[in-house]
Parts: sequence; structure tokens; C-alpha cells
Amino acid sequence: MILKANCKINLGLDILRRRPDGYHDLETVMFPVAGLYDLVEVTPAAGRDVEFVQQGIVVDCPAEANICLRAWRLMRDRYGVGGVRIRLDKRVPFGAGLGGGSSDGTAVVMALNKLFGLGLSEAELIARAAELGSDTAFFVRNTPQLCTGRGEVMAPFALDLRGLTLVVIKPSEGVSTREAYAGVRPRVPEVPLAERLRRPVGEWQASVTNDFEASVFAAHPAIRAVKERLLAAGALYASMSGSGSAVFGLFDGPAPEIGLCDGEFLHRETIGSSE
Repeated sequence: MILKANCKINLGLDILRRRPDGYHDLETVMFPVAGLYDLVEVTPAAGRDVEFVQQGIVVDCPAEANICLRAWRLMRDRYGVGGVRIRLDKRVPFGAGLGGGSSDGTAVVMALNKLFGLGLSEAELIARAAELGSDTAFFVRNTPQLCTGRGEVMAPFALDLRGLTLVVIKPSEGVSTREAYAGVRPRVPEVPLAERLRRPVGEWQASVTNDFEASVFAAHPAIRAVKERLLAAGALYASMSGSGSAVFGLFDGPAPEIGLCDGEFLHRETIGSSE
């Protein structure tokens, strides 16, 4: 079984408060990026062990710590699933705020549910995925979701961006989640994010913000420069995704050619177009 583990962008990201458990309460709308994905292949294997093969972009963590293996161990311990071979073809940049790793872990959970006939409900799949991280649950539904709590509490959010061109650029440098949270200052905005996102996209730039940007941009001017280039190229809206370092722009119609600096990654797609 081969699944396309697509990534996401964050449309607005408000860090509301620090929680007693050390996490932060946040509010964001996660939006799937259909055309940028990893390939996750999961096939049954003899015995009770797992074989993991990674291709494509090299991830900076030991293979045994990869979220795909953590997902298999979770499902083995919870439901007794058997041995499998997992092949990950990594195409989504990591350290980007695009949720590529989270999507991979959820893809394994979804694949194991089908391969072993577990018949888990959506609620159960969301609960298992949420055990792997904060963004993972989103990829069970993989549709625009208003996410609260630490990102795992979801509600469908009606948002039609079809026909807009999405451009994603990731600079060569990355941002760790720990670094991003270390510089953030929690606040509760006067107007809730959902209300601001119901305005026309052309009005978002003045009101739909990512609370990670201030500290991340101060420490990483190259990331700020990407956002400035997208806006200068005519983006209706541009923002860093998640905790960075990827930045995206939304364009009305085809986006112009945007020059890239050394080591930058570029993805563009028309939202709503068939894959």
C-alpha cells in the first residue's frame, strides 16, 4: 500500500497562552497542500518485526527515531499489528513548519488500520495520531481545519481557495520547534482568527499573523527576506508556515517567476487542481 503523505500550511497562527503541562494553547487553520507530499509504502512482512527504508531527502534523525517507526510501534503495542516493511520516499523538506514528518506518521497509522483490518473509526484514528505529535491528527481528515489546544483539537473550517496559486519556498536554513517556541510571546488577539479568515484573502495581510514570525525573523533574516520577495512579487498574502522556516504566498492566478537563492526549495501549485 502506497500513500501520498501531503504536507500543510498554517493560515494564521496565534499562540494564546502557556499551559501548566509546558505546551502552549494555540489557534490556527491548517490547510492541506495536495501537490507536495512524501510517498509512504507499507507492506506486510513475515514475523513480528519492522523493516524501514528511507529514500529521498535525508532526515537529520536516527532511523530508529523516525516517526514512521514510532507509529508502527504505537499500533503494535495498542492493536497487535504484525511485521511490515515501511519505505519512506522523503520529498517534503523538514525543519520547515510544513508538517511533513507528522503526515508520514499519520500515513503509517492509516495504512496499518487498512492492512490489518482494524476498522478504527475516525475518532480512534485521530486519537492514535495525536499520540505521535501536535500536527499529526490533522492529516486524518486532511481538509481545512480550525485547530486549537496544542493543535490536536479540530473543527472543520469552510475555506475556498480554489484557483489561487500557492508558492512555497523553504530557505536553506531550518528552525527547530524548540527555538521557535523559546522566542514567542503568548497573547490573545481581540478578534478571533476564524473571524479574520472569513474576510477576503486580499485583507489577510494586515490581520492574519503568525506569532512565531517576530522572533524567527529576528534570528533568521533570510526567512524574512523570502516573505518580502513573495509580497514584492504580488502575493495577496504571504506568511511563514508553522514554526518555519518555509514561507508561502497566495497569488490570484499564475504566480510570476521568483528568483531563488542558493539552497532554497520551491513548490508551486494551483489550489484545487487535480493531481
